[in-house]
Amino acid sequence: MAGKKVLIVYAHQEPRSFNGSLKKVAVDELSKQGCTVTVSDLYAMDFEPRATRKDMTSALSNPEFFSYGVEAYEACKKLSLTSDIIDEQKKVQEADLVIFQFPLYWFSVPAILKGWMDRVLCQGFAFDIPGFDDSGFLQGKLALLSITTGGTAEMYSKTGVSGDFRYFLWPLQREGKEERQISIGCLLLTPTGNQACSPGLCPDQESDWDLSVQGTVFHLLSHTSRATSPHFFLHWPTGLLCAISQV
Repeated sequence: MAGKKVLIVYAHQEPRSFNGSLKKVAVDELSKQGCTVTVSDLYAMDFEPRATRKDMTSALSNPEFFSYGVEAYEACKKLSLTSDIIDEQKKVQEADLVIFQFPLYWFSVPAILKGWMDRVLCQGFAFDIPGFDDSGFLQGKLALLSITTGGTAEMYSKTGVSGDFRYFLWPLQREGKEERQISIGCLLLTPTGNQACSPGLCPDQESDWDLSVQGTVFHLLSHTSRATSPHFFLHWPTGLLCAISQV
């Protein structure tokens, strides 16, 4: 494990929150295992979530009709994306494992994290077309989605008021014939953890998450090729291997 690099993309406003506690436990445990850990604290960084023409520092390829996807792709090839995007792309490029730590907002990721994904994981850096589903530029890297929910486990069941947790995660975790996929070539762990989260982290929750990090990271970082464990699933056109932990 020593020498592995981990990037935590953290999307919560309050350091003393449940998410903040999970992030701290992950940093402590990963560091203890010899990993070099970098945290992108999106709110503390005041990260810009909006994908606009300001993200390109060179002339647009088509100034008459703006298409963000096209212009970001061209700017990526010319290394003319803004420095905040390039900085985050470098962090992803250097990482062996990327952990996304966030609360569920309206059955999806917080807007600031969605903006990070839109701007950082652009065509030309993370994936290309054609071959969107078959390959990705981040193959060999691993990812873990650590998601917190305010509702109870019953609320996110098939008969619950919010519906089955897996269904509204479809854009992040879509099922293929043999593997469950999330949109950039990653392997996923079956969701586990705590619902109805409190503002902080109780000792039992901290201990459970500590063990989860130890186990998950051991399995993730021990894989040098596509995982065959039934706990792992593939996704993302980027080629990332991904795991999901619902907490």
